[in-house]
Amino acid sequence: MIIRTMKASDWEDVSRIYSEGISTGLATFETTAPSYEQWDKAHTKECRLIAEKDGEIMGWAALSPVSSRCVYGGVGEVSVYIADKSRGMGVGRLLMQHLIEESEKAGFWTIQSGVFPENIGSIKLHKKVGFRYIGKRERVGKIHGVWKDNLLFEKRSNKVGMD
Repeated sequence: MIIRTMKASDWEDVSRIYSEGISTGLATFETTAPSYEQWDKAHTKECRLIAEKDGEIMGWAALSPVSSRCVYGGVGEVSVYIADKSRGMGVGRLLMQHLIEESEKAGFWTIQSGVFPENIGSIKLHKKVGFRYIGKRERVGKIHGVWKDNLLFEKRSNKVGMD
C-alpha cells in the first residue's frame, strides 16, 4: 500500500468512499457527498492524501481549516474515510500517520477531529496515533432529525508552534 497526494482525478473514488462513510450514519453530519468544487473549497490545498494498493483507492484523508480567523491558521480539522472493503486493514492508521507528518510540514500545530460516540473504530484509531480526548460536545448537531453528541480529539505537534 502506498500513501500519495490526492489528485482531482481521484474525486470519483473519494466521493464514493465518502458516501460509504455517510451511509453508516457514524461518520459525519453530512447526508450527501458534495461536488468536487464544494469539497475542494472546504479543504486545505495541502494535506490531501490517498491510500492506494494495486491501483485501487482504499481510503483518503484531508484537512479543513477550523476557522477563517487568522489566529486559528495552524489548526486543522481531520477527515479520514476508508472504503467499506478496506476497513480493519490498517489503512486508517497509515493515512493518519502520514496526515500528521504532512500537517506538520504544512505548519499545522494542532489537528482535531469530531467523532460520534458510536464510531468506536474511529475513536480507537485516533487514540492509536496519539490524539487525546478533549471532551464531549452534547447535542451539537442533528442528523436525520436526531440530536447527536460529538467527541472532540486533538493532536498537538511537538515540532510546530513550540516557540
